[in-house]
Amino acid sequence: MPFYLLLLSIEINTFNKNIYMDSYEKYNVTDTTGRSIEELEEITIVIFKYLREGLDGQVLKPYFNDKEIEHMEDVQLLFKGGFLLKNISLFLSLLAMILFIIYRKGKSLGNALFYGTFVWWGVFLLLFIASLIDFNRYFTYFHLIFFDNELWLLNPSTDLLIQMLPEEFFISIFIRIILFFLLTLAIIQIVGYILMKKGKDYNGGIVIKF
Repeated sequence: MPFYLLLLSIEINTFNKNIYMDSYEKYNVTDTTGRSIEELEEITIVIFKYLREGLDGQVLKPYFNDKEIEHMEDVQLLFKGGFLLKNISLFLSLLAMILFIIYRKGKSLGNALFYGTFVWWGVFLLLFIASLIDFNRYFTYFHLIFFDNELWLLNPSTDLLIQMLPEEFFISIFIRIILFFLLTLAIIQIVGYILMKKGKDYNGGIVIKF
């Protein structure tokens, strides 16, 4: 369940156009790129469709050079894998909860939801703090782990993609992803606590008293 919530947070924030538009204005991207805000919005929509719908790289040709497009092809593969894992983790989470209910283990379900999130809290709070101290280092580690080439090393003087999405943008969206994720973790943990305290395990049935 936490893994699903993490991937959901990434998807929700990554495809939130308002975040991009705010970033373009905040970091004067129109001046950096020489593109109007309307053009930047159009390019953003094309990128969203490219990543979500698995479109051919030709749709990016009017805006980006070959190196940028090759990198975006790698990014698209990463998102395809993310979408697949999100669906699988949701299915397994729902299946697990259904089994808890079928076997009438209300308190056990509460224990799993409540205690199972603590590791995630620890890992992502540490990651959050570390990224605030030196975001560039861990952002570099991310690319070294998930990409097997150096196409992601773009030139801010010539490449539109990095001009549109400077490091400050990624810091901002990373913080949003983590905060949304931790918020949903807290909600799941509250539900788990209620089930843990109010629910009961029965051989013949689950009874939850409120």
